[in-house]
Amino acid sequence: MSQKFPIISVTGSSGAGTTTVTQTFSRIFNREKINAAIIEGDAFHRFPRNDMKKAMQEAALKGNNNFSHFGHEANLFEELETTFKRYSDTGTTKSRYYIHNEKEAKQHNTPSGYFTDWFDIGEGSDLLLYEGLHGAVKNGDIDIAQHADLKIGVVPVMNLEWIQKIHRDRDSRGYDLKAITDTILRRMPDYLEYICPQFSLTDINFQRVPTVDTSNPPVAGWVPTPDESMVIIRFANPRGIDFTYLQSMLRNSFMSRPNSIVIPGGKMDLAMQLILTPMILRLMERKRKAL
Repeated sequence: MSQKFPIISVTGSSGAGTTTVTQTFSRIFNREKINAAIIEGDAFHRFPRNDMKKAMQEAALKGNNNFSHFGHEANLFEELETTFKRYSDTGTTKSRYYIHNEKEAKQHNTPSGYFTDWFDIGEGSDLLLYEGLHGAVKNGDIDIAQHADLKIGVVPVMNLEWIQKIHRDRDSRGYDLKAITDTILRRMPDYLEYICPQFSLTDINFQRVPTVDTSNPPVAGWVPTPDESMVIIRFANPRGIDFTYLQSMLRNSFMSRPNSIVIPGGKMDLAMQLILTPMILRLMERKRKAL
């Protein structure tokens, strides 16, 4: 953690909705004239796409049928922690892009399925925003969570997360249903070891819960809309959170526990704006005083 060079980490599994949360952060940054350096978690995968397939095959031959992007062996955890620490110390660091598709390939002049070269990032920035799978990992000697000043977890209930992933991977990435379900099953041990524990270390969790039937994700015809959902917002430390004000601004919300408020799904963006804006401004005020 750093007073001069704060880090915000948005963490959640593939298909959880972290990109939507990052878009809300971008609107806050634009409104408050905050210059944020942004890094993507995919940049810290260990293997290009074809090499990842080979690594999975080699792991399977050794008896590991659960090799996945969620686990340590398929990621550069040490480099990610170094990236966070370097930024918190100096305000600059290094990152790269993973190229998902042909559109990104043209934009970055790098083939799809590969990484760009590492590049410097952060010079002149006010803070660093991370969005990806592992922004609050603490496992063995790795402690990425300790370097983030504000940690946000994005956590749909399991069936909704699977539905979102199935639709995204099928519609946007061209994968068939069997390949997607095989991936979900293969990575489950790593999900339990590396993804779930992060949500006990985050400062705030946003968990979307559908209010429609999601009992059979592979055949769900559409992703439940925000208006067909509720969102549970859990604060690790509710001290200083004005829940009365939040309930007055977020109609039809209610407290489920002393540290948790439940809101209509369509109000998630507004809730994030109300909750996160003062937190970000406090980070900026702390930065101003430290400098």
